[in-house]
Amino acid sequence: MKSTSYYPVIMTDDVAGTAAFYCRHFRFQRLFDSDWYIHLQSREDEHVTLAVLDGSHETIPAAGRGKVSGLLLNFEVEDVDAIYAACAAADLPILREIRDEAFGQRHFITADPNGVLIDIIKPIPPSAEYAAMYDATALPG
Repeated sequence: MKSTSYYPVIMTDDVAGTAAFYCRHFRFQRLFDSDWYIHLQSREDEHVTLAVLDGSHETIPAAGRGKVSGLLLNFEVEDVDAIYAACAAADLPILREIRDEAFGQRHFITADPNGVLIDIIKPIPPSAEYAAMYDATALPG
């Protein structure tokens, strides 16, 4: 299978509110806007997209309808400290304070109004122990 695109879809009972959250705090813009589905695109990178869907919509098979649960979205960024400061200033919940991890990330975790975890990450060099676990092409430069 050759994929031409990939993006997560957050199923919720508050489509407009969830889309507004990502537009306001994470610089997304609306590319398609209906009352049951909104497709978002990053203002900085056209390849970073996200969708929000009414979890009770008929397009979803009955067995799969509902709200999102157990989802973690990772966003790799250039300046994690600035985004951390902006999220804290906007009173977003900070569930994991900003910190450096031996496995090669400086990150923090917040959440959207649905409880979806959002991990904001800047890749950093991992410890020697973790560097040995990476394929050489995947190590941050």
